[in-house]
Amino acid sequence: MHVSSLGFRTDLALLTSSGSVVEDRGTHLVVRSPDNPSYFWGNFILLEKPPVAGGEKEVVAAFHTEFPAADHVSLGIDTADLSDESRVAFEAAGMTVDVATVLTTGSLVAPREVDAEVRELVSDEDWEARARLSQQLYPQTSEERFMTFARQKNAQERRLVDAGRGTRFGAYVDGVLASTAGIFVTEEGVARFQSVETHPDHRRKGLAAAVVHAAGQHGLDHLLDGAGVRTLVIVADTDGDAIGIYRRLGFTDSERQLMMEKRSGEWASLDS
Repeated sequence: MHVSSLGFRTDLALLTSSGSVVEDRGTHLVVRSPDNPSYFWGNFILLEKPPVAGGEKEVVAAFHTEFPAADHVSLGIDTADLSDESRVAFEAAGMTVDVATVLTTGSLVAPREVDAEVRELVSDEDWEARARLSQQLYPQTSEERFMTFARQKNAQERRLVDAGRGTRFGAYVDGVLASTAGIFVTEEGVARFQSVETHPDHRRKGLAAAVVHAAGQHGLDHLLDGAGVRTLVIVADTDGDAIGIYRRLGFTDSERQLMMEKRSGEWASLDS
């Protein structure tokens, strides 16, 4: 199956580079991350196109067949075009439908100065702090379960770092990690941002813009020997606050990315 969406194409490139497995079924892809089964968008089905009318429940059932132990459902469609009827049918099957915005740029606008140290994550302590920051964003989920997921996610990213495909930057306020963003090469000339996160107590202080700018500039200047990265890719909620930050840094809308989720148990209370 040929994937045309830049959002999903870069997603898949990072997943396969960090240990995930993609099975091509012709009309759809089955993506698995055996080391991190709680990672919603590391364990999902990507459809080439929307199902025929009435086939939405069958697609959800197919996910359960592929992932019988999962307490989530994650489905993507390699097109942003979804009819109102199909959207209603997916929602009736318990899915939340989200159309995110994929933004790109080849250069960045410098953000305002911030009262923080912005640098790469290097040590085990840095990465553990990143996992702790993620966990603090989702206090509804048990600490033990979320930290297992977060540490496994760190391990996937660190494999990309070790392979020279990118890095993660953090903004430290009084020595404590308050915001972070990763940047990794996905294909020739393209680098994709991953997991921009800021502690709630430090939002609206310019920290997210600072780490995105630092990571993005690093990608343009240093990744692929400083000659290969021409396009930076970032994905944001279309109606969220972050998209305005990215646009002010010079990103422009490129396409829409269609994703659907159904969560249960402790994960049902997560916002993203």
